[in-house]
Amino acid sequence: MTTFADLGLSDDILRAIQDVGYTTPTPIQEQAIPYVLQMRDLLGCAQTGTGKTAGFVLPMLEMLGKGRARARMPRSLILEPTRELAAQVAENFEIYGKYHKLSMALLIGGTTMDEQIRNLDRGVDVLIATPGRMIDLYERGKIMLNDIKIFVIDEADRMLDMGFIPDVEKIGGLLPPIRQTLFFSATMPPEIRKLADRFLKNPKTVTVSPPATTSENIRQVFITLPSNNDWQKREALRILLKRENVQNAFIFCNRKRDVALLHKSLLKHGFNVGALHGDMDQSERTETLDKFKRNEITILVCSDVAARGLDVEAMSHVFNFDVPMHADDYVHRIGRTGRAGRSGTAYTLLTPEDDKNVAAVEALIKKTIDREVIKDLPEPDPNARQQNHSSGRRDHGRNSRGGRDNRGGDRGHNRNHSPRNHSTPAPQQQVQTQAQPMQQPIQQGHASAMQARPITPHVEKPPRAAGDDGHDVNALPAFLRRPATVKGSN
Repeated sequence: MTTFADLGLSDDILRAIQDVGYTTPTPIQEQAIPYVLQMRDLLGCAQTGTGKTAGFVLPMLEMLGKGRARARMPRSLILEPTRELAAQVAENFEIYGKYHKLSMALLIGGTTMDEQIRNLDRGVDVLIATPGRMIDLYERGKIMLNDIKIFVIDEADRMLDMGFIPDVEKIGGLLPPIRQTLFFSATMPPEIRKLADRFLKNPKTVTVSPPATTSENIRQVFITLPSNNDWQKREALRILLKRENVQNAFIFCNRKRDVALLHKSLLKHGFNVGALHGDMDQSERTETLDKFKRNEITILVCSDVAARGLDVEAMSHVFNFDVPMHADDYVHRIGRTGRAGRSGTAYTLLTPEDDKNVAAVEALIKKTIDREVIKDLPEPDPNARQQNHSSGRRDHGRNSRGGRDNRGGDRGHNRNHSPRNHSTPAPQQQVQTQAQPMQQPIQQGHASAMQARPITPHVEKPPRAAGDDGHDVNALPAFLRRPATVKGSN
């Protein structure tokens, strides 16, 4: 059996690994570390939870152990798609590099630049950054990239999903041509393969598992629901949370607004739950994650921002409240459980409108997932649903467009039932010589509002004198019968 000592790592790194409690490398670490130490370009394809991060952190610590960084000239650069993943990589450097004197800087959005700029001014050996903040500081003249010796692109397929590929290409064009490039991705679509061919020179390829496969340690179940009703989905989720032995869990939603709605609903029903999505302030996101890791929060409702970069080894469950719109995201979501050889369970709620996305998921992973029906699932109350509809709430389910219900609230509802007068002026040929009550045809969309309005009896006004121009004033429309002062031209 291969040990970390067999991979050519120094005693200081081996001591740090031993302090963590690891004894043998994972397959991706066993294959990747020797190639990185040989300063070869590397293309690594491995699903989440395989120890991929340590597969490049450990050899980088070994190679950067000699030398010293200069001000604003980092020696290595690691690009990550999300703040959480960047923070996880930084944590790995702190754990495994505690017996080294290497300096590190973390450049992520959502935090002030002042401390990041101060770290760059002191000189850093390892620069970990998200693409947006990286380009921002470079354009401000705070970073010089002509001393980069190791360039790591991590979670490249996620970069593609989030639209960061143009930024990655721009950053790659700023680096010196002579460098070592390490390229990692959980999946390998054609676009990622083309990007890898552009950045890598005669690379070694390491594939631990076929692209877009799920771990055999994860029990996957699709819960089939009879309707698209959101209330019924939440009720099914609550039944699963109570039925299962949930130690801790992620619940994934496709939209940030659904994260907030589901979080509020679970809190109302007494669950120990928190929320995490991309619009939260960085300090709030960090505080929520820390509470989750300390088990102060046992359930985390989140968007796909949390599907990468959260390293919680003992995750017992993952729930997909929504089927992901991109099939690759299913692999990354359920990859949060069943890590480090442990077993896990992943439930996904299916509605009749999810058939297309479900077919894409099963085609990607080349596996048919077991279906299950929750017995005695309550039917939504039609009267309650109608009341919710009239008040603009979202509990009444989804409409036929795009799978979502009316999100306009009261504003969208009242637009079709407003008691406002929408009458139009009568045609000129219908104007009578004496003032008569205007008889307007009632439009279909406003029938209920017109009928509900009290009818005021018409009071005949005495005729007014003709105007100076000889026209009968009573023959004019009502809005023109107001007294006006006309100034003469003289």
